[in-house]
Amino acid sequence: MTGFGESHCRRDGLSVAIEIRAINNRFLKLTVRTSEGYAALEPLVEAAVRQAVHRGTIQVNVRVDRRRLPEDYKINVDVLEQYHKQLRSVMQGWEKTETRDPPLEAILPLPGVVNDTFDNASDAGTDWPMIEPTLREALENLGRMRAEEGRAMAADLEANCRTAAESLDRVQQRAPLVVEDYRNRLHERLQRVLAEYKVTLEPADLIKEVSLFADRGDISEEIVRLRSHLQQFRSTMELTESSGRKLDFLTQEMFREANTIGSKANDVEIAQEVIEIKTAVERIREMIQNIE
Repeated sequence: MTGFGESHCRRDGLSVAIEIRAINNRFLKLTVRTSEGYAALEPLVEAAVRQAVHRGTIQVNVRVDRRRLPEDYKINVDVLEQYHKQLRSVMQGWEKTETRDPPLEAILPLPGVVNDTFDNASDAGTDWPMIEPTLREALENLGRMRAEEGRAMAADLEANCRTAAESLDRVQQRAPLVVEDYRNRLHERLQRVLAEYKVTLEPADLIKEVSLFADRGDISEEIVRLRSHLQQFRSTMELTESSGRKLDFLTQEMFREANTIGSKANDVEIAQEVIEIKTAVERIREMIQNIE
C-alpha cells in the first residue's frame, strides 16, 4: 500500500527530520538513508520500521543536524605562523620599501589554519533517544495514510466478494437442474437411436448412466468451500491485526474452488457464472498483493 509519513523535532541544538515513503509490494523491501556519521543507527531504524510495516517498498530518510558552536572551530597557531613567516619572506623580495605584515583575513582561509572540530554525529547512540520517537511519529503518520487507503480498498473488496457470492448463489440454484437436463437429453437421444435399430433399453441402465454423470459433476462440496472462503475473507478483513497474507491464501483457495466448479459442472450457464466469480476473485487477488 502507498503512503507517506514525516516527523520533525528540534531540541538542544539537534534537528531531526524523518521522511518515510511506501509504495506497493507484496513483500517488504526496506531502504534506510541516514546523515553522514549516523550509519550505525540504521539497524535500529530498520528494526523499528519492520515492527510497524510488513509489506511494501519502504524508503526511510533520516536527516540529523547539530547546531555548530564557537568551540567547534580551532585556530592552528603553528600553521598560521608558518604562513605568516613565508608570506613576509615573499613580500620582502617583491617590495623595496619597508615590508608590511600580510593581512590576517588573507591568511585565515588558507588550508589548515582553522580546524573544524565539529562532528555531526560524534556519538550517534547519544542522539537515538531523540531520533526514535521522531521515527515512531513518522511511522504513525504513514500508518494513518495507509489506513485511509485501506478503507477505500475494503469497500472495493467487499463489492467483489458480493459479486462472487451472488454468482455462487445462481450456481447453487442451477446445479440440481443440470442432472435433470442431462437425463432428459440422454433419454431423448437414446430413444431415437433405439427406435431406429428397434432395440429396447432397461430403465436401470438409464438410471445408472445418469447417476455416474451426477457423481462426476457433483459440485456441492466446492460450493460449500467457496462460500466458506468468502465468509472467512470478510471476517478476516474486519480484524485489527495485519492479515494480508491470510487474505492472499484465501484468495488462492477461492480461485481453486471456482476452477474446480467450472471443470466439473459441464453446463453453459454455470460456466458463465464461474467466469464472473473468477473475474471478481482476480480483482481481489490484485488488490490483496498490497494489503498489509
